[in-house]
Order: sequence, then structure tokens, then C-alpha cells
Amino acid sequence: MSTREITGVLLVDSHERRLQGPCNRTGKPVGGAILVADRLGPELYEAIIASSAVICARGGRTGHMQSLCRSRGIPVLRIDPSELDAVAGEVTVLLDRESVVLGEAAPGPRPSEPLNAAFGDIESICVVIADAADIRSTNALAPRAERASSYFIREEFLCLAAGLSPIDALRAGVREAERYGAALASALCSMVRELLPGQRLIMRLLDLRSDDAAQITTGAHVENEPNPELGLHGARWLLTERHYPRAFRALRARIRERLGADADRLSFAVPFINDRNEFLRLRQHLGLKDETPLGVFVETPAAVHSAAGFCAEGAGELFVGTKDLIQFYLAADRGNHLVSATYQTRHPAVLAALRQVVESGRDAGVPVHVFALGADLDHYMRSLPTRNLMMCTAEFHRLLDTPAAV
Repeated sequence: MSTREITGVLLVDSHERRLQGPCNRTGKPVGGAILVADRLGPELYEAIIASSAVICARGGRTGHMQSLCRSRGIPVLRIDPSELDAVAGEVTVLLDRESVVLGEAAPGPRPSEPLNAAFGDIESICVVIADAADIRSTNALAPRAERASSYFIREEFLCLAAGLSPIDALRAGVREAERYGAALASALCSMVRELLPGQRLIMRLLDLRSDDAAQITTGAHVENEPNPELGLHGARWLLTERHYPRAFRALRARIRERLGADADRLSFAVPFINDRNEFLRLRQHLGLKDETPLGVFVETPAAVHSAAGFCAEGAGELFVGTKDLIQFYLAADRGNHLVSATYQTRHPAVLAALRQVVESGRDAGVPVHVFALGADLDHYMRSLPTRNLMMCTAEFHRLLDTPAAV
């Protein structure tokens, strides 16, 4: 059989350098297969996590599902849309060549190189996870994993892993909203029990854009927005969702009931928020007392300039979401590969914003965690006055393979 090689762009790397298997175009989970899809969305969650690799035609390096793949160590290759139909049958993905080979198996791989990072200078890492398995696999690497001081999960990933449909539940009335909160609590309790002494778990509150919500909602109406990325999601959505506070209260009550004193090992962070006014309104909306800590996810220019205000109003910690922050600072959609050259993780304006947040937190005595892609670790460590980072599970595992970590 003749072979053909299609070159592309590697969006998500992996420790594997060569993966071979059958293509899966069904959108359903097929264990070990190579998922082929036009774009990656939450409706493909189960198919993605069952795959050994993903080939797509659209999207950027830091899309939501690409972040899921980065956490699980699943490589993602983007090829030209005109080539996607040709990817069928048995194929081989070559990560070093950023290509897919159709037909016979390709030549053997080169050995994988570990991440280059100043591991000894890192004080703590908040590991971004997709489910409890990521906590188990990381803590199994102890004592090398001792710098994993905390774990961070998005509520929407928790929903996808547990088979929950949040919008449907929240729009079905108080009783269903409370059941939804209790179901989330059960999943979170299982995660807290996986923690090692001294570790914490942070859940980022629900942040479903309307286009993603429409893909996983069955009964509830979701408004069709012209620009979902700048639409009704994050804190602004939480403030309008009538039954979310009931779900959140049910979640926290179940956590306290089942974990007791260990309930303090779980905290929460607010997504996509602009200023201290929104922060105070949301605390009131959720029914949080003054002494209850609440973190803030800084991912808009307005939030950068409000960092000191968040700290003054009692934010327990700041998480810098560089993936969104970069696209808003540089006006470059992180999911649009046509502007990938403009989406620069090391742009001077971006670094200045990160530095401002870190300094605001330091002045107020509030911890700041900056998300970094593996390729940016060294640069961020040299350029920013912080030693506290966030990174995805698989990239953290690769970092642990460096000689400095060993």
C-alpha cells in the first residue's frame, strides 16, 4: 500500500512521538482510536478522552478541549480542512514531524525530550486537572510531585466527567438545581479524598459559553449569541442565573456534611470577572459570608486593573488565566488558527499584565498563580516576579522527568 504524509500544526504535544491506530469519525468513544473531527467541542468529551490522539481541521492551541487534551496527554494535530476527508483507516501521527501518515506505518520515532524548565526555582504548582484520575496519577509520583500544592478543576469539566447537564438542571427548578449541586459535591468529595496532606482543591465556578452550552443541553433554551466569547458567561452569567445559588448552597452543605473539617481543603474561584463591583455582587448572590474565601480568575484587561481591588475586597487568591487574557489583550481569538501568529504568549503587553497582577497580589499578601504552557515555563520564570504557577497534568508530569526534578 502506498503512503501519503499530510503536514499540519501540532496544537498539543505529548511524551509519545508516534501514535498509530484506526481513525474514529463517529464522534463516539472508541478506546485507543485516533479521533478525527472538524472542530473540538464539549459534545466530543467522551470521544476525546478515549482517544490516543486527535486530528482536527480548526482551532488553536489553547481552546477549552485542547486544554483537556493537554491535561490528559492526548496530542492534537490540526491539518488543512481540505485534507480532513482523506484521513481514514489506519494512520500514524508523527509528533516530531507534525504530520499524519496515511497507509503503511511510518519510520520509528526520535526519543522524547523533557520540558526545559528551571524546576528548582518553582515554589508551587497548581495542577489543572480534568478528573480524579489526574490527582491519583500525579500523587503516585511522590515525592517528586511535592510541588503540586493544589489542584484546579473547571465545573464544566466536572459536569462532563460525571455526565451532568448543568443548564438543564438549573432551569428545571429549585429541586433539580439542588440535586445538581449535590451531584457535584459527590464528585468533589471523591477528589478531596485523593489529596495528599497539605494539598488543596479549587473548583472554578461554571463558565459555559452559549455555543458550548447549546452542544450539551437537551431541553433548556440557550440564547444564540453573535459573539459567545464576549457574551453571557462567567460571572455575568452566574449573576443572572436564578437557581445557581441554590445549587451552590446545596453543594457546600453536602461537602461540609461528608468531609467535616476537610471541607476547608476545597475552595472556589470566580471565572471571567471584570471588577470589584461584580465580585461583591456575586458574593452576595451566592450568599457567601465575609469570612468565606473566594478566589478570582483574572482573564480580562479590566480584571488585571482590578486585581488590587479584588484583594482589598477579600479575594482569597488570584488565578491568572493567560489563555483568555492573551486573546483579549492582543485581539486574537485563541480558537482561530488564522490569527495564531498574533496570539503570542510572550508579547510584552501580556507580560506587563501578568507582572501587574503578581505585584498587586504580593502587595496585598494574596497568593497569585499564573498559568503557563510548558513551552513558556522558563520564559515566565525569568520574566515574572513569581514562583507560583499553574499547568496541565501531562505537562507537569513531563516537567517531573527533567534531571532537576529527579
